[in-house]
Amino acid sequence: MFVVTADQVDSRNRPDIADETIRTLTSSLRDGLMLPVDRTAGDEIQMLVKDAHHALAAILSLSRDGQWSVGCGVGGVSTPLPANAREAGGPAFVAARAAVNDAKKRDTRFALRGDSGIDAGDAEALVDLLLQLRGRRSPEGWEIYDLMSTGSTQADAAKRLGITPQAASKRARAAAIRAEFAAVVPLERVLAATDDSAIAREEP
Repeated sequence: MFVVTADQVDSRNRPDIADETIRTLTSSLRDGLMLPVDRTAGDEIQMLVKDAHHALAAILSLSRDGQWSVGCGVGGVSTPLPANAREAGGPAFVAARAAVNDAKKRDTRFALRGDSGIDAGDAEALVDLLLQLRGRRSPEGWEIYDLMSTGSTQADAAKRLGITPQAASKRARAAAIRAEFAAVVPLERVLAATDDSAIAREEP
């Protein structure tokens, strides 16, 4: 299973955005959450998600504006599950704690860690590449990304933004939007394989 833990960057000198972020993630992840997004301590939040698709969605959402250090832990969790994440435990939660601490020292402010014996290095490297691509995206690139990621065609996005189709195409290319769209599903498969290895280790 996947546990995502995030710690707000430079929280002493910035407004607390934990509650706002919890509302955003709760809305976007919906039934992908196995436990509600929870404030665990101070400005730190944590969630247990049910699959690689929702884990990647949480990571990308939290990493978008550079306001969070994001750690993802892969492994088993203790059952039965409690009512909230701060009371939950198990190897995935331990791995997520190690991951968020490591994330604070990395350029992408992201780290992926697995339970003992699980190699998460390939998945972490590929997420890093996607985060670096997104980190170079301009505000104009994000405008068209937000429209296209919710189902608008490039032509529809151009109309809504009041720009020509040629300008929209130029923005989309500069933002590498199609490259991101093409990479997401393969990356989810790599993350899922990491989770599968954790499940295999737990089986008798």
